[in-house]
Amino acid sequence: MEKRDERGSIGEENGKESVQNDLKETMGNSGEDETNSESKVIYRGWKVMPFIIGNETFEKLGTIGTLSNLLIYLTTVFNMKSITAATIITVFNGTANLGTLIGAFLCDTYFGRYKMLGFATVASFLGLLAIQLTAAISKLHPPHCAKESSTCIGPTGGQIAFLLAGFILMIIGAGGIRPCNLAFGADQFNPETESGKRGVNSFFNWYFFTFTFAQMISLTLIVYVQSNVSWPIGLGIPAILMLISCLVYYMGTKLYVKVKATGSPMTSVARVIVVAVKKRKLKPVDQPWLSLFNYIPPKSINSKLSYTDQFRFLDKAAIMTHQDQVNPDGSPANPWKLCSLQQVEEVKCLFRVIPVWTAAIIYYVAVVQQHTYVVFQAVQSNRRLANSNFAIPAASYIVFLMLSMSIFIPIYDRVLVPFLRRITGKEAGITILQRIGVGIFLTIVTMLVSGLVEEKRRTIALTKPTLGNAPRKGAISSMSALWLIPQLSLSGIAEAFGSIGQVEFYYKQFPENMRSIGGSLFYCGIAASSYFSSLLITVVHQTTNGAATGNWLSEDLNKGRLDYFYYMIAALGVLNMGYFLLCARWYKYKGGKDDALLELYGVEKQYEKPVA
Repeated sequence: MEKRDERGSIGEENGKESVQNDLKETMGNSGEDETNSESKVIYRGWKVMPFIIGNETFEKLGTIGTLSNLLIYLTTVFNMKSITAATIITVFNGTANLGTLIGAFLCDTYFGRYKMLGFATVASFLGLLAIQLTAAISKLHPPHCAKESSTCIGPTGGQIAFLLAGFILMIIGAGGIRPCNLAFGADQFNPETESGKRGVNSFFNWYFFTFTFAQMISLTLIVYVQSNVSWPIGLGIPAILMLISCLVYYMGTKLYVKVKATGSPMTSVARVIVVAVKKRKLKPVDQPWLSLFNYIPPKSINSKLSYTDQFRFLDKAAIMTHQDQVNPDGSPANPWKLCSLQQVEEVKCLFRVIPVWTAAIIYYVAVVQQHTYVVFQAVQSNRRLANSNFAIPAASYIVFLMLSMSIFIPIYDRVLVPFLRRITGKEAGITILQRIGVGIFLTIVTMLVSGLVEEKRRTIALTKPTLGNAPRKGAISSMSALWLIPQLSLSGIAEAFGSIGQVEFYYKQFPENMRSIGGSLFYCGIAASSYFSSLLITVVHQTTNGAATGNWLSEDLNKGRLDYFYYMIAALGVLNMGYFLLCARWYKYKGGKDDALLELYGVEKQYEKPVA
């Protein structure tokens, strides 16, 4: 039996010797056991990206090609009222984003990313096929309703049930694809080599490039076919593209690195919290990096974490008392009474991410406005090109946001990152939090520019001749809608920094066995931003209704003050930027063994040579 002090912790001398031996043993075996184990896994990196990114591109072409015009489909083919169709789509989007948590849990706990992605891709295809059949088969949708008709026959219960079955299958598909595809792609790169690390950084950039490219194609070509050619053909194209996505994915089956599920990671999180609460009355130990109980299962896929002095109340979960028993293999006899330092540090990783995640919610509120109110601005602006009669559809202006993002991402990846790497010496040029911070700052600039442009549009509409009236809106300003491009371009660049930075941040800062859950956090943040934006709009609408300045968010933008609303979001962005800077200053990145601890025990650092 080892001698323990009055608080039940391992004696400092024995603890120091144990840690020193553990460090030397681990570092000494890095070239033997770990290398031999690693050699069993063949990381093919960019060689399998055609299958993964190809699958992702066709999947996004399929799903976005259907969802982007779904509101029009429900109101024209299914003869639904606008409020009913909008409610269905809102519920669908919210459920699909929040459903990623369930999908991520099942992925990390039971199925692994490869199986989950395969199942979800097939589910999405079946969902798209079901929706296409509602357009192709006359008995699956109501009879056509003429534009001049005042009464239209609505869908039957069976028709609604078949349509909802398609939506449910797409929700299942989204719940599995969204949190897993990024993590699965990043799994293909060796995290221990320089080329692998650079590959992961570039993969996140190119993933969003293909995502944005797919959005642009869907919002232009596919939507055009749906609206001007035929709904059965327009919805059939996405279904075919989704089928191609399934085929491309399974073509790479023998080449993928498939990380197996290791059981519920949330159970370990729950154990740490429960045990910390049970042992809350214990006194903190001296030198916790030496004294706290530590055990890492031999088959654990998580990187070994060093002690951090944040959230120290959780440390008590790893204090070993006289009542705690240990199995012969070193594991705790009752994991609900004693946790390891490794488990505690993994929970700390989760807790540290939450403040950054909340800052990202406010960041995305500004981006949401460029997908909604900018369309209303375009409706009441001059959308004709030069002196021609051709007018750009109001909803198509969002393509400029995607176009700027698509152009900037390759420039960032191939030009800015190498340039910044030479200056800072950092692998990615700048840190992940710096990248997110730039994105937050750019959204503030975006809102300020949006306010100035709207102020100009409104002033011209009120003081100069107009171009007629927009249906159910108001007078159309003679200001060219091309003035909206700067704010949309800034928003696209902001997403290239902020959104991609978030995805990379969650992937790298979550424990390895929870990376799918980390991926779902991004989509949950988008859902939270959308809900918060809706709440903000409701509060502003009700508060300013009847005010001296008039309703800021009036149906007729010329009678409202949308510019004030933009400035208000910019002010929120400034506060959020200050909050984010505090979080970034406080944040400690997840890492391996602490360098200071290595030096303390005289263990020299060893690096694995990059593998070409």
